[in-house]
Amino acid sequence: MRVLIADDERSLLNFIARGLGAEGIECTTVNQLHEVSMQAYQQQPDVIVLDRMFADEDSLLELPAILKRSPKSRVLLLTALDDVADRVAGLRAGADDYLCKPFDFDELLARVQALGRRLDAPAQESGDIIQQGSITLDIGSRLVVRDGEEISLTSLEFDLLMFLMQNHGKALSRERILNKVWGHQSEPLTNIVDVYVSRLRQKLDSPPPAESMIQTVRGLGYRFRALHG
Repeated sequence: MRVLIADDERSLLNFIARGLGAEGIECTTVNQLHEVSMQAYQQQPDVIVLDRMFADEDSLLELPAILKRSPKSRVLLLTALDDVADRVAGLRAGADDYLCKPFDFDELLARVQALGRRLDAPAQESGDIIQQGSITLDIGSRLVVRDGEEISLTSLEFDLLMFLMQNHGKALSRERILNKVWGHQSEPLTNIVDVYVSRLRQKLDSPPPAESMIQTVRGLGYRFRALHG
């Protein structure tokens, strides 16, 4: 696994790199926000550990550009901002997970490894294609097409859609979705599933139909039901 660590605090940067390196993880470090995008492009890391704040600069403003240059990378956001609104903002900007400072290294390691495992899983199913209504999802190439037009999804959005489509017509609880797609086993961020479903709806249901393909199951979670016609 290749990990890019980006933080302007050198002592923390070196601590994380040493710890992950001791676990056999290949690490590259960068301590300037403007260099992250280039390093991501050159390294194409599996996971990017990204500090939220670089002095007075908010890394969320650079995150879309970073992911554009390294679209398959998963992003673990480190943040001292613990408000729900701040965490949601990070997820909406494209981060796959977040970890509040100060953190325990074992938790950081577990989250990095979980993000890496989610990258490996689809490769084992290379070549599988799921067709539901107007949506075609190609697991091997990680492409989603609606009515012949490709839909651009982040890695986590793709995994969420794939899980929903694989369980077409079934009501899935938020907890089951969270455990399967995010890999969390405890202390879930309660609305992370809702945030990503909202993002998927905006992309899949454009222009908005009378009824979304991702239906809300009141008191439980969500169900994917293909729309025809």
